[in-house]
Amino acid sequence: MISFKSFQLELDTRHDKYERLVKLSRDITIESKRTIFLLHRITSSPNREEILNESEVKLDAVRQKIKQVAQELTGEDMYQFHRAISPGLQEYVEAVSFQYFIKTHSLISAEEINKQLVFTLEEKEETTNTPSSNSHDKQQHTWSLKVTPVDYLLGVADLTGELMRLCISSVGNGDIDTPFELSQFLRQIYDGFTYIGNTGPYEVSKKLYTLKQSLAKVENACYTLKVRGSEIPKHMLADVFSTKADMMDREEGLS
Repeated sequence: MISFKSFQLELDTRHDKYERLVKLSRDITIESKRTIFLLHRITSSPNREEILNESEVKLDAVRQKIKQVAQELTGEDMYQFHRAISPGLQEYVEAVSFQYFIKTHSLISAEEINKQLVFTLEEKEETTNTPSSNSHDKQQHTWSLKVTPVDYLLGVADLTGELMRLCISSVGNGDIDTPFELSQFLRQIYDGFTYIGNTGPYEVSKKLYTLKQSLAKVENACYTLKVRGSEIPKHMLADVFSTKADMMDREEGLS
């Protein structure tokens, strides 16, 4: 009975930690989505820098939540709790890579993301062995959390959907150059994912279909701009693209 009570205590502790991580992951997901919604306003807002600064504040708040996850996982095997935190990490990768693309027009690396997830806290600790009683030593506490390659790939795959929406909204605001730039960028991402193909994790190969849809919609927008751009008034282009995108979705659903 003593042994089983210790097993019960260990399992209850692990389950409680799992539930706390699920709640933190949910908070990370919600705040990351809000950051993405904020960044979509950049196509219609005259103050680009203000939105980017506000998004950085929001992402810093998300990283504080990730810091709590890292503290919970101190001394634990992260992969035992990976299913609890994976959705939040994927959404964070999507948000931070979306912001990075708007700033630099390139894709952020997994290494760069992981660099931002190293947290250091300095605490002053009194020393009693020194002659001066007022002396202090600084003690550093470091926590880190690494985004796994699978979470990174899934976040980048979700990013393509946001870039497709950015393309449509850019055209609606009279920006004709962005769709062609996005089309080239999405094609490079798609080519990269095809190297993985069906040999990678199931979730990655499943996202490849959605990525292909996003690429097709952006390329269709570029085709319409090139062939019929002069015929359609600029304020109607976004409606035309949205209608065509809905038709593509229905056709794919029937096939």
